[in-house]
Amino acid sequence: MAHNKPDPAGLKLRLVAAQRLKAVLAGENFSPLTAADLADGRDRALANRLITTALRRQGQLNFIMHALLEKGMPGKSGSFEAVLRLSLAQLVFLPDLGAHSALFLAVEAIKRDPKARHLSGLMNAVLRNAQANSAKFGMLSDDLLVPDTFGDTWLQAYGEEAIDGFSSALLAGAPLDLTLKSDDQDLIDSLGAERVMADTVRIEQRDRPVEALPGYAEGRWWVQDVASAIPARLLGLEPGKRVLDLCAAPGGKTAQLIKAGLSVTALDADPKRVERLKDNLKRLHYTAEIVVGDAGTFAPSAPYHGVLLDAPCSATGTFRRHPEVIWHRSVGDVGGRVRLQRALLTNAFRCLDTGGVLLYCVCSLEPSEGEEQVDWALQSLPGLKLWPVTASELPGLEQAVSERGLVRTHPAMIPAGRSGGMDGFFVARFVRS
Repeated sequence: MAHNKPDPAGLKLRLVAAQRLKAVLAGENFSPLTAADLADGRDRALANRLITTALRRQGQLNFIMHALLEKGMPGKSGSFEAVLRLSLAQLVFLPDLGAHSALFLAVEAIKRDPKARHLSGLMNAVLRNAQANSAKFGMLSDDLLVPDTFGDTWLQAYGEEAIDGFSSALLAGAPLDLTLKSDDQDLIDSLGAERVMADTVRIEQRDRPVEALPGYAEGRWWVQDVASAIPARLLGLEPGKRVLDLCAAPGGKTAQLIKAGLSVTALDADPKRVERLKDNLKRLHYTAEIVVGDAGTFAPSAPYHGVLLDAPCSATGTFRRHPEVIWHRSVGDVGGRVRLQRALLTNAFRCLDTGGVLLYCVCSLEPSEGEEQVDWALQSLPGLKLWPVTASELPGLEQAVSERGLVRTHPAMIPAGRSGGMDGFFVARFVRS
């Protein structure tokens, strides 16, 4: 009589992690595993740690795999690459997890995959070679962490010291930043948070899901990186003015505009993202006019006093949270985004009243999506003038304001007296004469 042996401990989490990593390697955005993927909290934490390490160390793992796979990555090999990356990440960069489980569970994992099981011998050999050389591989240069696609551009734009900071920020990941509905020191204390700037607070370490933090259910704050919270603060309009928030979901900037007393129309093209926007505003007890529509063609019945355009972009500034983004993007992708941004800027300008304020922002580190777009807009949109941001408008972050009055943050930049960095963001403020 056959007896099915139970799976070895730790195999399920590795199989789930490999499936998620495989999807990200194929082009999906990374999102952490949830209870729906793995019910056990410790398994889930370990699986997420393996995936994020494999993603943050992708450049170094590419180098290691090139050194170890004499014939390159086998074709049509199912989950082989994903399992290999997870196991190399553990062997070389997570030695506290032990080597035995990395070797044993990797082979067991691909034996479960009909498309990869014929490679179990290769997996074992490669990982044993990696184990023997783990000290050498563990000392690989951090220069490998940033792909050449962006490295040269960033070096020219930000300098060598900043690029070293980018690598550190990539490995460290992002703390949790929140925007508060109202200033409440007791709430800040109960969150274990620290003030960063204006109404942004930061939680460096947390042991609970966002939904379980104090004040979430009551709608007393929303999640928003400190850099993402900058644009809406710079609009400079009086309460009661009509403002259009283009590409508004998930709604952090919309919430800021409502908090500032403005009458907000929030527009987004994606119905699913609009539902998320509605849910977020409902939790916060905020109301706005919500429109499902195309930001490139939307035609309002009356022009707005202000337009905030958070344009679709390469999102390279978010690599602390989405390390895969710098490997997914090509120069061609950025060029396509640049063309889209120009179409959206043109329509944002059309929606703006005379004397109105236009804020353009992107979570990108690419000058072509930031500074160069300002030059294009000033040449192409008659009557649009730059309204320079002053350093005094960003206390603690004066270094983010350029001589032209443009705002440029990056992951190696830190608000005064704080650690943890921030997203890469670009902000330009215009007025229509």
